[in-house]
Amino acid sequence: MPLLRKFARDAESLLGAALVVLLLLFPLLAPGWQLSEFARYFCYMLFAASLAWVWGHCGLLCLGQAVFFGIGAYGMSAVTLGKIAFAPDLVSMWAGLALGVGAAAAFAWLLGRLFFSAGGLAGAFFGIVTLAVAFIVERIAINWSWLGGLNGLMNVPSLRPGLNGGDELVDELAVYFVMLAVLVSVVGALMAVVRSRWGRVLLAIRNHELRAQALGIDVAREKTRAFVLGAAVAALAGAMFVTQFNFASPALIGFALSAEVLIWVAVGGRGSPVAACAGALLVRLAESWLSEALGGYWLLALGALFVFTVVAMPRGVFGELLARADRTLVARSGRSTPA
Repeated sequence: MPLLRKFARDAESLLGAALVVLLLLFPLLAPGWQLSEFARYFCYMLFAASLAWVWGHCGLLCLGQAVFFGIGAYGMSAVTLGKIAFAPDLVSMWAGLALGVGAAAAFAWLLGRLFFSAGGLAGAFFGIVTLAVAFIVERIAINWSWLGGLNGLMNVPSLRPGLNGGDELVDELAVYFVMLAVLVSVVGALMAVVRSRWGRVLLAIRNHELRAQALGIDVAREKTRAFVLGAAVAALAGAMFVTQFNFASPALIGFALSAEVLIWVAVGGRGSPVAACAGALLVRLAESWLSEALGGYWLLALGALFVFTVVAMPRGVFGELLARADRTLVARSGRSTPA
């Protein structure tokens, strides 16, 4: 019962539950093509959650988060297209996931060891360096023929749940629910990590790094571990996305996509993975509606909407709602608690 009462007072959990219920009911009204579109949106939402973890919870403004998204996409593509020289017959989706997520995590660990040791980078300096990394990795992808160069890797297979290939999962409803299950599972795990002891340690580092260091916390190690987790989640999103998009290109690595995910998280709310997910969905839907309603002027309208949102609601649309809801729920709980 105490756990249920705590859940009922938790605005973030309530928002997440409401969003899941709406998405579960959505297939009752939507045509098949829209289910496929939303399956891709789920990958974007997972990508936004990865940045909310790194930026919002850990205080690491990463301007190159798309690097890990792209590594996941290319890793999945290379395996499922049989491009691994020593194992050309290994075309398993699971091996692709392992390569994409593992490569992104290893790269993030190397960057973390480099950036956070001996005092380390923080704030705008960390953002600028990760931006430079994004440009470097994008140029490598453009000039590496094994990755298809500027043309990228085409005809990437759709989801194939078999241990080593097999039939593709092409039913729109099945793919929709698979991607929704991945999104809910990973974001739920992120929320659990945020509320764990380690999550509180990272929050202490974000709020006052010198004080945390004085208390004996290995700041460089914890930042590196947090950065690796964010990279792994972003790579998972990229690996799943390329099975929907069927095409991996350098655009999945470059700064343009990193800037987009920053907008999604800023609009939704960087303080919560759930708010970031909702922000990604809101912006993608707004882009679709504005492009149809305003034609070539939709980018101007979207930019104006973004500026207004950031100025009027610094915590993001859903971040502000969560903050107000939490205050209301706590106040009501305090009034209802017996003396």
